[in-house]
Amino acid sequence: MPTALLVLFLLVVVFVVVMLSKTVKIVPQARAAVVERFGKYKATLPAGLNILVPFMDKLRYLIDLREQVVSFPPQPVITEDNLVVSIDTVIYFQVTDPVAATYEIANYIQAIEQLTMTTLRNIVGGMDLEETLTSRDSINSGLRGVLDEATGKWGIRVNRVELKGIDPPPSIKDSMEKQMRADREKRAVILTAEGQRQAAILTAEGSKQSQILNAEGDRESQILRAQADREASILRAQGEGQAIQTVFQAIHDGQPDQSLLAYQYLQMMPKIAEGSANKVWVIPSEITKALEGLGSSIHEIAGIPKDATPRTRVDMGPTEPQLPRSSGDNELSATSKAVQDAIAAAESASQTRATPVDPAPSEGTAGEPPTA
Repeated sequence: MPTALLVLFLLVVVFVVVMLSKTVKIVPQARAAVVERFGKYKATLPAGLNILVPFMDKLRYLIDLREQVVSFPPQPVITEDNLVVSIDTVIYFQVTDPVAATYEIANYIQAIEQLTMTTLRNIVGGMDLEETLTSRDSINSGLRGVLDEATGKWGIRVNRVELKGIDPPPSIKDSMEKQMRADREKRAVILTAEGQRQAAILTAEGSKQSQILNAEGDRESQILRAQADREASILRAQGEGQAIQTVFQAIHDGQPDQSLLAYQYLQMMPKIAEGSANKVWVIPSEITKALEGLGSSIHEIAGIPKDATPRTRVDMGPTEPQLPRSSGDNELSATSKAVQDAIAAAESASQTRATPVDPAPSEGTAGEPPTA
């Protein structure tokens, strides 16, 4: 008896568990359950705990209400210029009506795939290859409009359509690569030419500025060099003038006689005979008379004064070289010159009165005037 009761109890427990499983249904969040009663649509259960009538109500489909992503394999599509390209698409859709998605279409994913293929061939067939490669947005918009309109009655909303890849034939790829390489080389050549042009312009401008600066520098250096040469010539001329005056004054101060001058003539004779081309040379008559004057001081050489004392004292001039003064010192220089001329005239007059003037020699060398 206890065994029969135990079996009965176990049967009751199993029956209760089965009844609970048939009665209580838990639907997850973002899901929708389609319930049928005797094979006919009864209701759509929301998310959460739901109670069904056991053995009468049946949970047929559990629909995912979240946005879903489906990637379709590449499909060959012929463009307007008769080129076959391979295009793969990605569809983003969402079930908005679980009842329509369950009863209006048997397999909505397969239906969306086939509709995408046909629509894509229709859109791309009116474009050439270049337009296809550069018109992804227009293709996406056209696909989305057609799919959304067709899938509306299926309780599906197409949110987005994306072209994941457009692959032209290998030969077309090679041609496109060559064209792209040629375009890049063309741009590189253009940029190189522009760079060389700019470099040539900058080089020419730099050369121009350099030549201008060099010319200005040469002009200033020539001006300074000319001024230096002018001042050097003035100083050299003043120095030579003072040297001549100094020698002339020293000769007069030394009072040379006939013997000294004759000796000077003798010293000049070796210099006259110098040189390999001097085969024949003529002795001036003044040297002969000078030789005669060495033996006797009675005779005098024509053209040489007996008394070597100068009649007039030679002004030695300033000891320092005088450069031309600026225009601002004209008045002062004129006054100083007048004073110096007055002093020189007074000294000359006093020396003339102090020294008697010798008469000119009665005899002289033919062809030479008597020396003062």
